[in-house]
Amino acid sequence: MFDKNTYILRRQALKELMGGGLLIFPGNNDSPANGPYNFYHYRQDSSFLYFFGLQRDGLIGVIDVDNNKEYLLGDDIDIDDIIWFGSVDSVKELAGQVGIDDTMPFNGIRTLLDQAGKENRKVHFLPPYRHDIQILYQDLLGIQPAMQKDAASVELIKAVVKLRSAKSKAEIKEIERACAIGHKMHTTAMKLCSPSVTEHFISGIIDGVANSLGAMVSFPSIVTTHGEVMHGYPSDNYLEAGRLLLCDAGAETNENYCSDNTRTIPVSGKFTNKQKDIYTIVEQCHDLALELAHPGVKWYDVHMAICRHMTEQLKQLNLMKGDTDEAVQAGAHALFMPHGLGHMMGMDVHDMESLGQVYVGYDDEIQPSSQFGTSSLRMGRKLEENFIVTDEPGIYFIPALIDLWKKNGTNAEFLNFDVIDKYRDFGGIRIEDDVLITQDGARFLGRDIIPYHIEDIEEFMAKNRYE
Repeated sequence: MFDKNTYILRRQALKELMGGGLLIFPGNNDSPANGPYNFYHYRQDSSFLYFFGLQRDGLIGVIDVDNNKEYLLGDDIDIDDIIWFGSVDSVKELAGQVGIDDTMPFNGIRTLLDQAGKENRKVHFLPPYRHDIQILYQDLLGIQPAMQKDAASVELIKAVVKLRSAKSKAEIKEIERACAIGHKMHTTAMKLCSPSVTEHFISGIIDGVANSLGAMVSFPSIVTTHGEVMHGYPSDNYLEAGRLLLCDAGAETNENYCSDNTRTIPVSGKFTNKQKDIYTIVEQCHDLALELAHPGVKWYDVHMAICRHMTEQLKQLNLMKGDTDEAVQAGAHALFMPHGLGHMMGMDVHDMESLGQVYVGYDDEIQPSSQFGTSSLRMGRKLEENFIVTDEPGIYFIPALIDLWKKNGTNAEFLNFDVIDKYRDFGGIRIEDDVLITQDGARFLGRDIIPYHIEDIEEFMAKNRYE
C-alpha cells in the first residue's frame, strides 16, 4: 500500500472531476474454487485499490461528493475467522490507514443509497465484471445484471480513466519492480528451453519464479511452440528441435502493478535463416514503435506505421505484393498480424479493460476500427506523458486463416499464397516490452532488458542453458 496521502489525494481529484453524486466502489470477495473453504487466490478490484488501497475482502468504498464525505463499509471478522485465519485490523482501523473517518457495517450501504434516492441524487457505479457484484447491484439498485453495463456511469468511467491513465512516480517504480521479476521469469525460460522439457514444465517454473519473489503472474503464462495461436497456453508436449518457443508472461507485484513481456526463442538455441528473416522484421517493428512513440502522437498512427513497415519487408520476402499503402488500407497485413500493436498497462495488465476499451483506448477524437485486425487494436488515442503501453508487434502463420483467405480470394492482389503456403508450419513470432511515455519520447521499462536481438538471444542461450 502507498502512503495514506496518496489515496486521500486520489479521492479528492475524483470528487473534483465528478462534481456531485454518490460514488460506490465494491471491493472483491473471495471466490470459491470447488467448495466454500477452498478459494482461488484473492485479487482485489483495481479501482477499489486505486482509491481505497485495501486488500481485505467484503468491503465497499463510498464517496459522497455532494456532502464531501467518504465511507468504508464492511463487517469486522468474528472469532471463528480469527481461529482459522488470525486477527486482522478492524474496519475502523483499515479506514484510518487510507485517511477515511467514517465507517459502517456492510449493510449500511442500504442507508446511504436510500438517503441518496430520497434526495434525488445520482448514484454512480462502474460496470461490474463479477457475478457476485452483479447480484449485489441487482439487490441494491434493482438493475438486472444484463442491464448493468449500460446503466453504469459513463461520467465515472471517464473520470477514473483520466486519473488512472497517467502513472505517478510511485506507480512507475512499482511497475519497474514487476518488470524486474518479469526479466527473471523470461531469462529462466531461456535457460530451460530445450527438447528435453515440456511447455508446461517451463510455464510452471516461471510462474513459481513470480510467486517466490512475493508476486503472482499478471495473467496465465503463454508458453507454446505454436506461437501462431494468440493465447497458446502450455501443453504437456515436449519442445521440438527446430521450432520456436513463444513465451508471453508477466508478473504482478503485491501492490498489484503488472509487467507484460513476450520473447520468441529457438528451441535448438540458434535461429534458422528462415526464422531470422521473419524475426528481423518483427524486431525492426518493435524498435520502430519506440522511436515513433511521443506525447501527442496517436498510438493508432504508430500501429499503422508498423503495419506499413511490416508489409514493405514482407514484400521483400515475396510473401506480399502490390502497393504498400493500398495493402495496409485494405487490411492485407492482418493475415500476418491480426492484433493491435499494444494496450495500456498498469494495475491491470490490460489496464482498466473492465471499464470498456472504447473509454480507455479511445476518445472523441478517434474511435475503434471495424476492419479485421485493426479492430483488435485496444489503444488508439493520443499518447500522454506517463502513459504506459505495451509494444508487441508479431508475425504469425495461421493455417486456418491462410486457407480461409485463399479460398475466398481475400486480398489476393496483395498476397502470394503459394509462397505463404511454404510457411504453414512456421508458427509465430512476437516481441513485447512495456513502454513509458516520457516528456520528449519513450523508453522501455525495466533496468535490465530481456535479450531480444538475435545475436543476444543466441549468446545468452549458449552460455546459460541448463543441460
